[in-house]
Amino acid sequence: MPTLSLPLSNLLRNKEGFRRLVAHVKSLHTGSRSWLFSGSTPCFTRSRGGRFGLLSRRKGPVAPLTAGNMCTCSGDDKSSWLWSVYNETKQKTQDLIPVISNNFVNPDTIFANNQMSLQDIEIYGFDYDYTLAFYSSHLHTLIFNIARDILIEEHRYPEGLREYDYIPNFVIRGLHYDVQKALLMKIDAFHYIQLGTVYRGLNPVPEKEVIAMYEGSHVPLEIMSDFYGKSSHGHTMKQFMDIFSLPEMSLLSCVNDYFMKHNIDYEPVHLYKDVKEVIGNVHVRGIMYRAVEADIEKYIRYGEQTHAVLRKLSKNGKKMFLITNSPFDFVDRGMNYIVGKDWRDLFDVVIVQADKPSFFNDRRKPFRRVTDKGVLLWDRIHHLEKGQIYKQGNLYEFLRLTGWRGSKVLYFGDHIYSDLADLTLKHGWRTGAIIPELREEIKIMNTEEYVHTMTWLQALTGLLEQMQVHRDSASQTVLQQWIDEREDMRLRTKDIFNAQFGSLFRTYHNPTYFSRRLSRFADIYMASLSCLLNYDLQHTFYPRRTPLQHESPIWPEQTSTTGSKIPLHSHRTSSV
Repeated sequence: MPTLSLPLSNLLRNKEGFRRLVAHVKSLHTGSRSWLFSGSTPCFTRSRGGRFGLLSRRKGPVAPLTAGNMCTCSGDDKSSWLWSVYNETKQKTQDLIPVISNNFVNPDTIFANNQMSLQDIEIYGFDYDYTLAFYSSHLHTLIFNIARDILIEEHRYPEGLREYDYIPNFVIRGLHYDVQKALLMKIDAFHYIQLGTVYRGLNPVPEKEVIAMYEGSHVPLEIMSDFYGKSSHGHTMKQFMDIFSLPEMSLLSCVNDYFMKHNIDYEPVHLYKDVKEVIGNVHVRGIMYRAVEADIEKYIRYGEQTHAVLRKLSKNGKKMFLITNSPFDFVDRGMNYIVGKDWRDLFDVVIVQADKPSFFNDRRKPFRRVTDKGVLLWDRIHHLEKGQIYKQGNLYEFLRLTGWRGSKVLYFGDHIYSDLADLTLKHGWRTGAIIPELREEIKIMNTEEYVHTMTWLQALTGLLEQMQVHRDSASQTVLQQWIDEREDMRLRTKDIFNAQFGSLFRTYHNPTYFSRRLSRFADIYMASLSCLLNYDLQHTFYPRRTPLQHESPIWPEQTSTTGSKIPLHSHRTSSV
């Protein structure tokens, strides 16, 4: 079959060409495709294997850029040639921006890590906090202020701490905290610290100091957090995985900051334990619950969407249950506001104060029935009845009493460990992660600034990879300028999401440790339950086949969905 060459101008005139062009630029850094910079207009070619390559108007395939087939000039001529390649690449990248900008990601998409069909799901389970009930930022301020005051009044911490207020955008979820060193940081999927994201108090720690403390930037497995993200049994790292942990991280940072500013000698381990205790007291003593119940409109949001999702599932004959660590009075008050006074009619089983994740592992705790007024009954539980409220219990007894086993059950929660990990690893339930931060991150990814920066960052990375074979001093001077520019762009893309810690999902080019756990323990994930309203209950979620590093990215992008009212998410790459 003769080779088909399509000039760049032709590619930009049709949808299929757009797709090929975007796919090619994304693959620049892999080495599986190579630019030939000869001053002529590049073309795409399809070979017998179905792959797309890039050709100049000269006949014959393009060889990879190596020392043997690139510029052999020296000195100023070599530098001029490198900059001409740079400028040509940059111009071609800029021409792609309008095309890529149209390939936006819909924030209301449900994303799949594992293939799953809603047609197979008969039973839907839910956590309560940040799954059925979403809270405003006022709640974080409330938790911070109460915990700070308990530290001062009951643990005799300095009165000067009252000068500190909650900082809404200082931390992000998924960070690790070194208990012994009092350092907050972001770690990637390979246990490497993202330099520039290590904070002591409210100030960044210089990279050289971090490298000296950890003898590099890798965190050994034996000091990483345990399976549930906790610092126990010799682990010195604590991972903050739930949204309620944001005020806890902020309080730790503020107290550390105060002690350092005033040259107060303190034991970091004691500080961590004290802050952990007072944050727990805000929940255990019911202080937070009473405050929310007293002004529910101030603290709870997203009511209508939850109501609509539950009604949709009920109308389609699905069974539903609730397993939450929160007390009944608090849940009842919130659900009355979100769904209505008949909310219990929608659920076949309601379990409160479940003590997850122990609920999923400890076989010893029996269920106990609770009256509407909170009175605990002593009778043995032989059936889990609709309309009744149960406390504690354990999953093994739940499975025995309901028979709800395996992949016909889909459970939603916001905590990757406490809500989802055991269910998917030990019991074969399907799991859905609720990640509220996803919506805002996607909106940022859809901005022109982000698209422009990320597209050029990818292209420049590919250029650096190809041109590194030039080892002469003149070339190395040019390449170092490119490296500096790339580093500057990486920092800017981090700051777009969060000035201190960047994206929840990426540490520059690698996934975060949070992302790694999310992909392992959640079959699907989404910004909120409301995303389910965009799909019918026969819908199958297919994970995007992302090429492995050794695979050629030959799979075309999908441009539409079946049975969905929203565009399929793009495969745009983040690098923060």
